[in-house]
Amino acid sequence: MEVIDIHTHMMGATWVNAITSHKNYGSAEFNGKKMIALAGQPYIPIEDEMLDYEKRIRDMNVAGVDLAIVSLTTPSVYWADKELAVKLSVSINDEMAEQQRIYPDRLRFFATLPWQFPDEAILELERALMAGAVGVFVGANIEGASLTDSLFESVWRRINEKSLPVLVHPGPLPVAEQMNLSQYNLMQSVGFMSDTTISITRMIFDGFFDKYQGLKIIVSHVGGTLPYIVGRLDACYEFMAPCRENINQKPSEYLRMIYYDSLGFTTEAIKMCLDVGGSDHLMFGSDYPHLIGQMDLAKERVNALPVKHHDLIFNKSARAIFSL
Repeated sequence: MEVIDIHTHMMGATWVNAITSHKNYGSAEFNGKKMIALAGQPYIPIEDEMLDYEKRIRDMNVAGVDLAIVSLTTPSVYWADKELAVKLSVSINDEMAEQQRIYPDRLRFFATLPWQFPDEAILELERALMAGAVGVFVGANIEGASLTDSLFESVWRRINEKSLPVLVHPGPLPVAEQMNLSQYNLMQSVGFMSDTTISITRMIFDGFFDKYQGLKIIVSHVGGTLPYIVGRLDACYEFMAPCRENINQKPSEYLRMIYYDSLGFTTEAIKMCLDVGGSDHLMFGSDYPHLIGQMDLAKERVNALPVKHHDLIFNKSARAIFSL
């Protein structure tokens, strides 16, 4: 069966060099691995596979993954000034486009944009699409700014006009240092899920999905904790007036409109997401090559679901959403 991986990452040497020399990030070592640091603590591993497309293709062959839609990882380019953010976005998109040309049957890519500079982001969006991008990558927060912030309206309008898929991916929470989320890797285990959940919940209550009906929002990691708290969101909508200011239907209805990857770490978690969104809104994701992103294990969890869901999750939904 064809397998399309829609949540999988690559870096670029220019980006790695820039972020590891930046005052707010830098580099660190953890268990012998070089890491991108955040506030002096290990944050994101720099795996060899993040930089080696030939190794990626070999690993895809072993795991039985046919096509990967690659994206840069957190914290993207949002930490950089305008000149550097544009330069790095261009560099990442050009490298991914080149690898897509080399491996036309194996790779597609999400565009990296300097969202904090909207005019430049729109220009780079158009350029990346011309180069072959099939969607857009965005952090669940942009250096602490919500995705509903008016700063990003022009970018969202352009993406909405084009009905593009957008992968919403967690990043560093603004409260990470105050809450000491580097301890026990709490950022990766629960911080990321909280970032995604807060971001999408705000978008729902803000009326974002009524305003931008052409968008195909894909929520990382089986929706964070959204499938688990959907009943609570509906209860807040029913009993708390502020939750009804901008929308006229329950949050659970909006959760059926958006898309999800299958990146839960138990089959039970994926089942919860299926109940919320349906198998036609769920696509395979592995998080390869992060430390906990194994393509074979991610496939096993999906294969443990009823067979009737397999085609949609592994390939049909992605082919439809990305027009592959």
